[in-house]
Amino acid sequence: MSGRYLIRGGTVLTLGAKTSNHDEADVLVDEGRIVEVGRGLRARGSVVVDATEAIVMPGFVDTHRHLARSLFKNLGSPGSAGSPRRFSIESYGPDDLYTATLIGLLGAIEAGITTVVDWSEAMTEEQFSAVTEAHRDSGLRTVLVDTRKTGSAGLPLDGSITRARGFSAADIDPAAASAARASGLRIHVHAGGSPAPGRSLDGILGEDLTVIHGSGLEPGWMSAVSSARASVALAPASEMADGPGPPPVRELMDAGIRPGLGVGDERVAPGDMFAQMRALISVQHATYFDLKLAGKGGLPNLLGTRQVIRSGTTDGAEAVGLGSVTGSLEVGKEADIVILRTDRPNIFPINDPIGAVVWGMDTSNVDWVFSRGVALMENGVLTADVADARRRAESSWGRVGVALTTPAGGGP
Repeated sequence: MSGRYLIRGGTVLTLGAKTSNHDEADVLVDEGRIVEVGRGLRARGSVVVDATEAIVMPGFVDTHRHLARSLFKNLGSPGSAGSPRRFSIESYGPDDLYTATLIGLLGAIEAGITTVVDWSEAMTEEQFSAVTEAHRDSGLRTVLVDTRKTGSAGLPLDGSITRARGFSAADIDPAAASAARASGLRIHVHAGGSPAPGRSLDGILGEDLTVIHGSGLEPGWMSAVSSARASVALAPASEMADGPGPPPVRELMDAGIRPGLGVGDERVAPGDMFAQMRALISVQHATYFDLKLAGKGGLPNLLGTRQVIRSGTTDGAEAVGLGSVTGSLEVGKEADIVILRTDRPNIFPINDPIGAVVWGMDTSNVDWVFSRGVALMENGVLTADVADARRRAESSWGRVGVALTTPAGGGP
């Protein structure tokens, strides 16, 4: 249950379009929503959370993750010398898929992520039900992207889970997309891999479309996306490690598209947004200096930390259709909040709070995590039964971690 919290004395990064950041302020949360941001707030009956020597900011929004692959984290690309195993959804029972999804979501909480978009790889109704149960049990705000060809259409599942419809760029079904839209579902198109002739977004463009990666689409797709006011989700670390290549940051900036960020596949990418922000800003800076060293003219602007932190929060929320409820600390929005410690040696002294979050922090700085006003992490400790989740993961890995040599596909 959500409570009444007074988060006191932190450096508050609201990241709102019309709200200021604060060197020191309080945030009042009641009934799962932000009701006030300012200095010297008082609220009887509130649980007071001391945020001195901490940064208070919106929770990160992970716009694309393959949660079913959480059991395979850190194994590397399938078929590589260090990774003889591949992901295979056919080997999962419903309990295994529940476990993989849950441990992925618990890891997200521990990383300060309060919204996760799960590109579900469930094939059967039993598997999909198990995934849904894990989403509910995690306590996080999630978007469950149904990728089954016979995926059921429906309105949002409840207050914490929103359903969306997913298609591969190689297998877009405009009629099915139209039916999903008529049921109130957002459309996600997975476009990772090499561009292919005819692989376009014709017949599916709209403001309720999220393009993932984009590398598998024909040239010119960014202009079409920008004109349609559709959105883009990038998974930069996963894209660079598993085949699609560096994210097209310059091209997106030129097209006026502000992408959201996601983890992608934990086999080849860290499961936190700090790594994704650094990957995005680093690849753009590297591209800039390559062009400069080559004597090229018309150089783009360097991507700044304020743009990048928005990609991990506000722009990410907008990219998946949740900008009206999360992504910034503004009165009336739901209380998806992370408190980050600034007293640790890895980050002290704080010369610039936003720069510290983007360039220097990691999961060790995450102290409190709230999703819809519910504390899922308190003083650096998850409120979930982590020991039980670990036992489940070890048991499931014993069943599904079968040595296989050929990749199952699906992209990062």
